[in-house]
Amino acid sequence: MHKVIFDTDPGVDDAMALLFLHRHPEIELLGVTTVFGNVGVDLTTRNAQFLHREWEITAPVAKGAGATLDQTRTDDCAASVVHGADGLGNIGVPDVVEWPLDPRPAYQFIIDTVRENPGEVTLIAVGRMTNLALAVQADPEFAGLVKEVIVMGGAFDVNGNVTPAAEANIHGDPEAADLIFITPWKVTIVGLDVTMKTIMSSQDLAEMVAAGDKSVKLLSDLSQYYIDFYRNRVGIDGMAVHDSTACVYLVRPDLFTVRSGPVRVVCGGLADGETIQAPDSGRKFLGTAWDGQPSQWACTGVQAQSVLEVIRAAIVEQRASAA
Repeated sequence: MHKVIFDTDPGVDDAMALLFLHRHPEIELLGVTTVFGNVGVDLTTRNAQFLHREWEITAPVAKGAGATLDQTRTDDCAASVVHGADGLGNIGVPDVVEWPLDPRPAYQFIIDTVRENPGEVTLIAVGRMTNLALAVQADPEFAGLVKEVIVMGGAFDVNGNVTPAAEANIHGDPEAADLIFITPWKVTIVGLDVTMKTIMSSQDLAEMVAAGDKSVKLLSDLSQYYIDFYRNRVGIDGMAVHDSTACVYLVRPDLFTVRSGPVRVVCGGLADGETIQAPDSGRKFLGTAWDGQPSQWACTGVQAQSVLEVIRAAIVEQRASAA
């Protein structure tokens, strides 16, 4: 079993990833921590509570950071144009959802849970990396007890989606992301290089609904706003399943091509939030900001159709077999 803490900012594609983690037979979801991003942290937390209630997820929810690591920065959570004003496709989520929250802030929940399960916990972060950065700052030694960090973010050999240089999760808190990448633990970065190749069509989703249960119907309902965004802005009849793709890496890393090397994040200026890797193979950039930093793994290729099949199997077929 893969023990997982899911750090998230629900978010439509976050919702699909949450249902995937909840239903995959090889994953034990130890907790869900929320962060600002697609919408503000009060709404992302409310959305996590709503999805837990509707999908009967028992893993604890801990509310996390509502602002960037560098307090002089601001983030307007402009992704609401992609995910809807409520973050879940404007489906009418209640303003208040009765579902318990862990009393600890997210970063402390992460530290405590990792220390209770040393060497066993994978952190999957699919929003701003602020909670993870706060945990590293509060307890640097805990990082050595983490099994692996998988993040959805960044763009290496393709353009970003907020600016030509930067992807949204990294751009939203570049100082936090840079800290995560230079911390001496294993980080795998699942960025736009692969997630923009992993497109679930509207027909794919409709077929999942036909084969699934009421949870899949809710997932489809909240995804329609997101699909409309991709149809109108990107010209795709479907949606990029960014966060679920990162989760699939946990159980099927063989479906991805990766490249190792230190990764740094541009913090400030025209390329604010850009992720730049110095590959381990080839020229050595001695005396630069990459020199002496730990090598991390960036995904550069993906077997997209196989990833979609893994998502479907966990969300639809696994539920059917359990029933």
